[in-house]
Amino acid sequence: MAFRNNIEDLTFEKQMTLSLQKILGALLLIALIGAISMSVALRQSLEARGPVQNPAVVVSVKTGMSLSTLGETLKSANLLREPRLFVLLARWRGIDRNIRSGNYEFQGNATTGELLEALVSGPQKLDFVVIPEGLTLQETADALASGGLGDAERFLKLGRDPTFAANLGVPAPTLEGFLFPDTYAFAAGAPPAEILRHMTERFFTIFTPGMQEEGRELGLDPLEIVTLASLIEKEAAVASERALISAVFRNRLRRGMRLQSDPTAVYDLPGNTGRVRPSHLDRESPYNTYKIKGLPPGPIANPGQAALIAAVRPADDSKVLYFVARNDRTHVFSRSYREHRRAIRQNR
Repeated sequence: MAFRNNIEDLTFEKQMTLSLQKILGALLLIALIGAISMSVALRQSLEARGPVQNPAVVVSVKTGMSLSTLGETLKSANLLREPRLFVLLARWRGIDRNIRSGNYEFQGNATTGELLEALVSGPQKLDFVVIPEGLTLQETADALASGGLGDAERFLKLGRDPTFAANLGVPAPTLEGFLFPDTYAFAAGAPPAEILRHMTERFFTIFTPGMQEEGRELGLDPLEIVTLASLIEKEAAVASERALISAVFRNRLRRGMRLQSDPTAVYDLPGNTGRVRPSHLDRESPYNTYKIKGLPPGPIANPGQAALIAAVRPADDSKVLYFVARNDRTHVFSRSYREHRRAIRQNR
């Protein structure tokens, strides 16, 4: 009887084992089907393309923007369906820290992977800003701010920081005069320090060691060259007159005469609009060349290449000492005060 019971117990255990094996097999099959389904769904999601955007959509990626915020931004722009999948894919590929700030232009019809690739290595939509010749540091800061590149006060604070200027190799306590006038393209979110550094580096590619050596031969150090060039930039409205205006200043410096350049009289005037009135010429200011002898302590604007060249290559005229503006913004140049007074009367 005991033997029979043992046989029945073994049979029961065998049946239970077979049942468990069937259950486990079924569960594994279900899990496998689920995994395959999830894999298919995941692949479909990754390969899904957003609708074509017409016109193109511009997405701004700010410095420090989180992946999740960026994913939601792309979803809001109708470029992405699953922001969480976007985040996971970026982290799985190890490129979550390689996404660059800037403005990106998308035509749509892109997969999640293609969007990521564009954000890491694709072309950015750059912001262009034009900085004309003759702008002051304040005006340059305002122009950069108007171009959407940052806050004017941040640019101005950096531009007036002596340590920052020294680190850029500028021989002056501010960047006044050393921000080269040009057309620039910057990625959105570029730090103000990077923008000003780029503009200063551009300046020194133009203001070459050879040009600086030419200035030394005239008895001018680099800061004096740039300062003189800034006066020429502010005075010259016609390109052909730059070298002659330079000669006037050069001749007056050699004779110990005051430069009497109108723009210097209002450079450091609060609320300066550039308009010079007779009362301004009598202002006590370290920049006012009607009151001081020699050059101002620093540039009064950012000169362009032509003004820099004129500063070290004045016209070959050792006697011209005066100039007065005509109504068409050209100038009458004179070699004596009597001629100058006559030119003033004729052009009032």
